Amino acid sequence: MKLTETFEWNGREIAWGRAGVGPAVVLCHGTPFSSRVWSRYAEAFASKYAVYLWDMPGYGESSKHAEHVVDFGAQGEAFAALLGHWGLDRPQVIAHDFGGAVALRAMLRHGCAFGSLMLVDVVAIPPSGSPFFKFVQSHPDVLGELPGYIHEAVVRAYIVGAAHHRLAAERLEELVAPWLGPDGQSAFYRQIAQYDESYLVDNEARLGQARLPTHVVWAENDAWIPVDTGRRLAGLLPNARFTTVPDAGHLIQYDAPVALTSLVSAWLDTHAG
Repeated sequence: MKLTETFEWNGREIAWGRAGVGPAVVLCHGTPFSSRVWSRYAEAFASKYAVYLWDMPGYGESSKHAEHVVDFGAQGEAFAALLGHWGLDRPQVIAHDFGGAVALRAMLRHGCAFGSLMLVDVVAIPPSGSPFFKFVQSHPDVLGELPGYIHEAVVRAYIVGAAHHRLAAERLEELVAPWLGPDGQSAFYRQIAQYDESYLVDNEARLGQARLPTHVVWAENDAWIPVDTGRRLAGLLPNARFTTVPDAGHLIQYDAPVALTSLVSAWLDTHAG
């Protein structure tokens, strides 16, 4: 599914796309990814639903202006504004990684109403941040000046590490491409440098307000965020169920497409039908 539309927000250009007719379903990506992780799923679910995809500012096909903040706070505001632009009535929201915190912030801080929420291997509560994240935050300017070929190797290795199984070459290229070139390289390190866990602390303190149906889905072999974090997140949400997916890592969309499709399908059948 392609992103064919642009939403102008506070000087940023947010790329988005829509396909299908029916109840609204919104898919949110994380870092260092883009809406590409959900493209094939969006195409499949568009036979039954109106599916919305978007790239967060600073990611994918959206603008990557150096002066724009790309932390959780800015992304939560951007998502809330985009939902208002779409004019959706209680959409079903499915979020992965960083997109989980963004969706929660749009709901808990900006009053966005969702019909249901599926959180897939999300960044949502502390602690978080890999050793690589902490290293980049200590040396953002130096890494931004790496020769392009070394930077590309770093990004490739980082993304490959998110998958439990070998990523197909075509899929890996899709995920790496937005971070190449001068704009992409600086944007890659900027979004890590601006990663602020205080937003996750704030999210955790507000989770008791999230009364909507929620399904927390976690890959059993997630090397980035332990499955126990997902289990703890589900326990903090008043109306949540928790499901693990075997033989899959953080990039569950690629590691376990059949299992994830089945889980999403069943969830949407129940809550969007």
